[in-house]
Amino acid sequence: MASSLKIKINFNLKEWFSGVTAQFQNLDSKDPSSWPALPRYSVFVLLSVVCVVILWFVWLSDSEIALTQAQASEVKLRDEYKLKLGKAVNLDALKKQREQVQLYVTQLEKQLPSKAEMDALLSDINQAGLGRSLQFELFRPGQVIVRDYYAELPIALRVTGRYHDIGSFAGDIANLSRIVTLNNLTILPARDGALAMDAVAKTFRYLDADEIKAQRKVTPPPTPAAPAK
Repeated sequence: MASSLKIKINFNLKEWFSGVTAQFQNLDSKDPSSWPALPRYSVFVLLSVVCVVILWFVWLSDSEIALTQAQASEVKLRDEYKLKLGKAVNLDALKKQREQVQLYVTQLEKQLPSKAEMDALLSDINQAGLGRSLQFELFRPGQVIVRDYYAELPIALRVTGRYHDIGSFAGDIANLSRIVTLNNLTILPARDGALAMDAVAKTFRYLDADEIKAQRKVTPPPTPAAPAK
């Protein structure tokens, strides 16, 4: 009896497969509406799966771009956070450094004469040379060069005297209360065994408020660069 049941089941399966196969034969590709139910539903399911797969990959592609942008933004925000955290931790130390820098700048500004004090400074340079028994063969102030926050005055010098007196004169210039530098030094033999020193002494003065305003009009602050897109 078991053998008879097995033969009956096998026979039914073969018949079912034959029926399915028969539905897919002789299909008119120009008129799908005339197809049997199984081929029509199979095509519908296949097209649905294809559409879902395509939409899925398109959605994943957009999500991947958004994810990449979000990861880059995260890295940038982390770097900014670390930078701001470092500043916050060192805020007191930075404030002290700022105070020290401001104090140093104030001290330097005090060493720069004002416009009214320039004549006195030129007299001090002249007296430093005369005090060392040097002869001024040239003492010619040049054209004032205006910088952002200060003005520079070059002075062409030529003095003659003994070697040690010239060296002492250079030391006296360095020890003046105002900033004066000696540039382009040239020492040559002169008459009667003396030496002649050619140099350009540069002294500096700070600009007054009107001069600073005029200078800012001439050289406006640079325009900040546009952020990268």
